Amino acid sequence: LECDLAMNLVGQPLVRQQVMKGVREFLENQNPMKPLVMSFHGSTGTGKTYVSSMLMRYLFQGGLQSPYVHQFSPIVHFPHAEQIEQYKESLKRWIQGNLTNCGRSAFLFDEMDKMHPGLIDVIIPFLGPSWVVYGTNYRKAIFIFISNAGGEQINEMTLDLWRARKDREEISLQDLELAISKAVFENPQSGFWKSGIINEHLIDFVVPFLPLKHHHVKQCIISELVQQGLEIRPCVVQEVADSIPYFPEEEKIFSSTGCKTVASRISFFF
Repeated sequence: LECDLAMNLVGQPLVRQQVMKGVREFLENQNPMKPLVMSFHGSTGTGKTYVSSMLMRYLFQGGLQSPYVHQFSPIVHFPHAEQIEQYKESLKRWIQGNLTNCGRSAFLFDEMDKMHPGLIDVIIPFLGPSWVVYGTNYRKAIFIFISNAGGEQINEMTLDLWRARKDREEISLQDLELAISKAVFENPQSGFWKSGIINEHLIDFVVPFLPLKHHHVKQCIISELVQQGLEIRPCVVQEVADSIPYFPEEEKIFSSTGCKTVASRISFFF
């Protein structure tokens, strides 16, 4: 996993550091006090879904298709605000049932910024450092929250550091953690709005995904060409990278969509 992150995850030093620290400490501990809870934050295309699927691939046979990996999307699983009480009940039952079945289960909550506020708090009892919940020993589970919330704050701080001539390797977690927590906790549209999960400090690792620069996008394009079995032509790499929008308007430093549209754009140039 460490090698794969180093080779294939571009421009995310903090992610590599935090994810490896979290996973290593958690798996080496035969008797953890609580489940591993990580929250991935950053704007579109910076690698949040990519890293969570990579993690599952190394931790579970069958990766995301494993019967012990459970994914939730607010749009698919919890679409109607008026049914929130029903969703709470079924989510609680689903987690409880699957942890009874296998304590080493993983639960991924995608697009937390689109989750109905209040819904996620139903899983608080499963996240804390207590021995047994509803008769289930659940301390070996993994919970990952994925969110675009906090992305703007991360982008602004990265841009400020770039303007101050600082390298992205110099950005520390402390620089970003407070701004992210504030952004997600105080946003009424966020699934973490005034959430006990934030308030009670149940998230072990807040993982910030930084915006990607032009040369990072080029690395993504090269990886994609290799995956598709296509020839790596420098002129094509340059053209695809140039076709992507960048911000801010004047300097055009960071990709507005990260590496998200790279795969679909390549076909225009072949």
